[in-house]
Amino acid sequence: TPHVALVPDGARAVPGLLERMRDVLEATGGDTKIVAAAVGPEPPRCLALEVDTRAWTARYGRAAERGSCAALDGAPAVLLLRTRDLWALPFPLTPPLVTALSVQAALRGWRLRLLPPDASFPAAPRPPLTPHGRWKTRNSLEKQRRALMEELGVKLEVLPDGRQRWHGCGKDTPRCFGTIHAGTPQYLVSGRWTPPCCLRALRETARHVVAELEAAGVRYWLEGGSLLGAARLGDIIPWDYDVDLGLYREDAAKCRWLAAVVATGQPVEDAEGFLWEKAAEGEFFRVHYSRTNRLHVDLWPFYARAGGVMTKDTWLGHPQDVEFPERFLRPLVPVAFAGVAAKAPNDPRAFLELKFGRGAIESPEYPNPGVRRLEQDLGRG
Repeated sequence: TPHVALVPDGARAVPGLLERMRDVLEATGGDTKIVAAAVGPEPPRCLALEVDTRAWTARYGRAAERGSCAALDGAPAVLLLRTRDLWALPFPLTPPLVTALSVQAALRGWRLRLLPPDASFPAAPRPPLTPHGRWKTRNSLEKQRRALMEELGVKLEVLPDGRQRWHGCGKDTPRCFGTIHAGTPQYLVSGRWTPPCCLRALRETARHVVAELEAAGVRYWLEGGSLLGAARLGDIIPWDYDVDLGLYREDAAKCRWLAAVVATGQPVEDAEGFLWEKAAEGEFFRVHYSRTNRLHVDLWPFYARAGGVMTKDTWLGHPQDVEFPERFLRPLVPVAFAGVAAKAPNDPRAFLELKFGRGAIESPEYPNPGVRRLEQDLGRG
């Protein structure tokens, strides 16, 4: 048939209502691809929805026009759309169905028309659920929603009231991406930026490490892309996958966790579940979000050689792998970063241009432009 109706359990038929929905769909045209009618006395809420695939995020809001929606929330509804449109979607019948169709429709710029309350389907009476039955229903819906968002590549939903619903990684799960190849994580290759759950974990780890170093009296500073993020945004740069801090090598022993790593030669888990270790790649340290989730802060021990030039013993070929005058660290200055005041070189612009080249703050670049360039994802390439 040219049209298909998706009807939730318990909806009772109303003569002529499906035909009315079909007529509205055909008369509206344009971007309106779905017509909805409430089931029961309470209509669903009509919401705006913006899906930012690059940021792995779906943001809901109040619909600007009554009845013209991008998503529905709350009460069940009958949905009617053209069969060819339904089967053009990659996940046409994935539960929870209304959410799945809403997100996929928003990605395509489709609109949804919600009929007024006089055009609704009665709901068959049902016995009330027991508390255990309500728990099972909520748990089942949550599992379905998480599985759907995994399929759609959405890690964060921002609800109309500002609350956040997370679907990505956490302390007890692995991070959302695998091994970094040629300085480029897989999400960058596919034109996306760091998943928001990973950024959240990096912020938490960075704040924790900064607090520990500050409390121990360790002289440290933001390095490389982390300083670039602070200079541009006061935060981690949106496509970064770790945080870099430099520190004076002779101060490392002041931090009890670094001292324990040096003394034992083994990783050390602190009281808050962060894992401190010596990096396998060379003479520097790494602090992971947890044993399971390997998002991390790298700690680079520098020392002054003759002539007041800061150097270190491990060079991995990164653009920021250059020596620099110690005068940048005398004094260190506070800058906003990931929700705290972190220490930074006293002339961030000059420091960054020494490491990345002229105009580094205004014209940043991905870690390995040979694999993918930032301009490709900003619509300039």
